[in-house]
Amino acid sequence: MKIVNDVKLDFDDVLLVPQRSRAASRSLVDVKRSFRFFHSNLRWDGTPIIAANMDTTGTMAMAESLSRRNCITCLHKHYHNTDYLLGVKNLDYFWYSMGIQDSELNKLNSFMTSFNATPNICIDVANGYTENFVERCRKIREYCGNDAIIMAGNVCTPEMVHELILHGGVDIVKVGIGPGSACTTRLKTGVGYPQLSAIAECSHAAHGLKNGDRRLGLICADGGCRTPSDVVKAFAAGADFVMIGGMLAGTAQCEGEWSEIDGKKVLKFYGMSSHAAQEKYGGIKEYRASEGRVKTIEYKGEALDIIDDILGGIRSACAYVGADNLKDLPKCAEFIHVNRVHFDRSI
Repeated sequence: MKIVNDVKLDFDDVLLVPQRSRAASRSLVDVKRSFRFFHSNLRWDGTPIIAANMDTTGTMAMAESLSRRNCITCLHKHYHNTDYLLGVKNLDYFWYSMGIQDSELNKLNSFMTSFNATPNICIDVANGYTENFVERCRKIREYCGNDAIIMAGNVCTPEMVHELILHGGVDIVKVGIGPGSACTTRLKTGVGYPQLSAIAECSHAAHGLKNGDRRLGLICADGGCRTPSDVVKAFAAGADFVMIGGMLAGTAQCEGEWSEIDGKKVLKFYGMSSHAAQEKYGGIKEYRASEGRVKTIEYKGEALDIIDDILGGIRSACAYVGADNLKDLPKCAEFIHVNRVHFDRSI
């Protein structure tokens, strides 16, 4: 048995220290980023916040709404290609999600034939640590060439970030094992990694990989963000993109089972490894357990109101720490470790 005694941190364990700032107003802070990629020849410009590819939040309506703020939506993988033909308007912000089964590669081929275009892709599995996953990512890269931005995960350690970028052909590694609000992986398996430390360590590993001028390995922090401050901390710790699911759950752009409880409109929200999701999409396999929970989320209004609240928090944080733009936030950020017992998220 090996025990690592180094302290690893989560979002609740730290606060950002204010610094002398040149920013006269938070309105002057630029929250957009421009990226080039390790493998893809594309360039992407926009606001690097991503709606998660859960079947409640990764919807066409969500993508249409978030594209107004130049944010990405990873559409859930249970849409049919006919749905894409009817609903997809901009492949920069409507990203294609898939797993690693042969049937899903065949579906991607059909999509590319129908659209006569190669989409940006999110390859999503619960456990990104298998050799088969790396090999399948590499196969998808070979199939798409350099015409697609490929994001894949999930992992939570630097070694696997290197493996996926260097040998899997991945541009953006999705980082996070078990931090999501609808995920119970840590409770069922005991496997995970505190998310803030995972982001800091994995981003350091990714950014150390360079493929020409301005072509770095990148990461997407996936899971654990419950408030705008968590999104800020994820970016400050080095995340290039941040994926959110629970924060957008319950907005008008969500799909799923809506009902009314005590006069309030609510949405049934669940993790994609939950019993509810597995039953919906083929049934639970006898060899695996459910690793997601089912929650009831009250109606929150428009998704753009949530995004605007997050962007407002980012602008204010940048002004507090002296960053003129989101790109400079990690360079200006200084974290202080707080006593978690006395830290109240409601303040």
